[in-house]
Amino acid sequence: MKKYFSKYILLLGLVVAFAACSEDFLDQAPTTAVSADSATATTGNLFTIINGIHRLMYTRQGSNGRGGYSAMMIQNDALGEDLVMNAIANGWWINMARWNDHTNAADTDTRHAWRVLYKVINNANIVIAGADKAVGPDAERNAALGQAYAYRAFAHFRLVQLYGKRYDESGNNPQLGIPLMLASTSEPQPRSSVAEVYAQVNQDLDQAITLLEGYERPNTSHISQNVAKGMKARVNLVQHNYAVAAQFAMEARTGHPLMSNDTYRLGFNDYTNAEWMWGGFYNPEQGSAFTNFGAWMSRNFSSSNIRGNPKSINSTLYEMIPKSDVRSTVFDPTGEHNDLPPGIEISSRHRRFPYTSQKFLAIATGDSRGDVPYMRAAEMYLIEAEAKARQGDSAGASDVLFALASNRDSEYVISSKTGEELIDEILLQRRWELWGEGFRFNDLKRLNLALDRTGANHNAGVLANLLEVPPGDNRWQWQIPLDEVNANPLIEQNP
Repeated sequence: MKKYFSKYILLLGLVVAFAACSEDFLDQAPTTAVSADSATATTGNLFTIINGIHRLMYTRQGSNGRGGYSAMMIQNDALGEDLVMNAIANGWWINMARWNDHTNAADTDTRHAWRVLYKVINNANIVIAGADKAVGPDAERNAALGQAYAYRAFAHFRLVQLYGKRYDESGNNPQLGIPLMLASTSEPQPRSSVAEVYAQVNQDLDQAITLLEGYERPNTSHISQNVAKGMKARVNLVQHNYAVAAQFAMEARTGHPLMSNDTYRLGFNDYTNAEWMWGGFYNPEQGSAFTNFGAWMSRNFSSSNIRGNPKSINSTLYEMIPKSDVRSTVFDPTGEHNDLPPGIEISSRHRRFPYTSQKFLAIATGDSRGDVPYMRAAEMYLIEAEAKARQGDSAGASDVLFALASNRDSEYVISSKTGEELIDEILLQRRWELWGEGFRFNDLKRLNLALDRTGANHNAGVLANLLEVPPGDNRWQWQIPLDEVNANPLIEQNP
């Protein structure tokens, strides 16, 4: 009855080296001998665990298409209408796009997010439980502990968005969410309510924001105070706490200027970009050629999936982007891509389809590496604008939107719209800006919108005619993985 928690949660609680990045640590501490106490004995060891969580965000989890959180980003957009699957190719992501994977409790892709995010939570819990006794500088302890709280909040938030019922702004949200794991344990846990999960997520983020004050991270893969504030903005946008969302989004983007149009066209593969608040870094030692995000979402890497099924933007959505907007230039309606950056090429073996994306580019045809954007300043502008518009502050929302949109389009004129028309414009800008970065399924669910793929360039045959799903349908909740249901007698399955 405890098998699933033991395998995917307790194991990492007792064997921290499984997720550690340090080769020296792995060599000195075999996976059969590392205890939680020794793994948290020093503040330096706490960071070994934190680095392991960073790595969990993108490393392979069993098969090529299950690359940590980066795979979840693709899943979320495959479930939406803005990312187009042009052909079946080697089959990856097709059943997800058909809404077959997440509605099947026995499917391994349904299990992927559950398994990886609870690994993240468990490792975070090890740090949280052991930080007080760890020997070392307080500044280092606080930095590790703050990131652990942020990761625990991030993972619970992502899980409840998938497996829980939609957050209902008109109610007190007693509906089933997910198990809250606040300690490293193999004991089965029941599902907490959606309200309880969101309360804990906010509490953890408040802790993270306090602890990360003054922390100067070594690189963008670490979580800064700005990133924790960005998470707080995301969560409160879903909760319809618009004043909180707007305030934290504004604070989060401070110090992260929007990129230039020239940089926007370079392939979204460099986490040193100042607009990137948080991102995954790939290096040759830790990546996997056919697991990396670029192996699935770039235009140029020579994988069987990309050669056969290059990803397109929804043609209706593309035609709404002004030609003067740089975001229109990272898609090619002809599919030929004759304006790639210097040194980037597409082989003759890559199939051509209209409206294909060149937003994401791998290092080379034979090298799928490319950093992954988890959070950018542009998203914070969009959150702030939407939150202000929903509070009735049309002028403030228009000003924030103008700051972003005029950067992307020199011909953009500040919006004179108000009310729902202004909100619709902001949401449209959000779709243009965040295409392919893993937001669409969650946005449709939080906004209680239907999935509608009709009238665009979706291939009904590839999608097995799954073109529409109404709001409120049971399929907006992912099935709890069968392994968890079988192992945990306290779990109640979704309809």
